[in-house]
Amino acid sequence: MARVLEVKDRSGKLVYLTDERYKHILKHPEMQNSLQLIEQTVKNPDKMAQYSIDPAIRLYYTHHKNRKSKARYLRVAVKYLNGEGFVITAYFVVNI
Repeated sequence: MARVLEVKDRSGKLVYLTDERYKHILKHPEMQNSLQLIEQTVKNPDKMAQYSIDPAIRLYYTHHKNRKSKARYLRVAVKYLNGEGFVITAYFVVNI
C-alpha cells in the first residue's frame, strides 16, 4: 500500500495515510479533497481524545465553523503501533 500522506503529530510521532484508507475516507462525500484537512487536524488539533474501546487509537478534532452542515468537527482516527500511527478513517461529526 502506498502512502499518500505522512505527517508528524503534536508529540512528534510519524502518522501516515495509505491510499487504501484514503479511498475509504473518500466514500464520505464531504471528504472529497480532504488531504490537507486531515494533515492539519493531525498536526494541530483543537482537541484530542483517547478512544474508549481501543487505547491504541487516538481521535483528533478540528472545528470548521463555516461548514453549512451541522457536522462541523472533523474527526481523524489514528491507530498507533510500533511507535508510529496510521489514519484509520476521517469524517465530520456534530459533537466531539
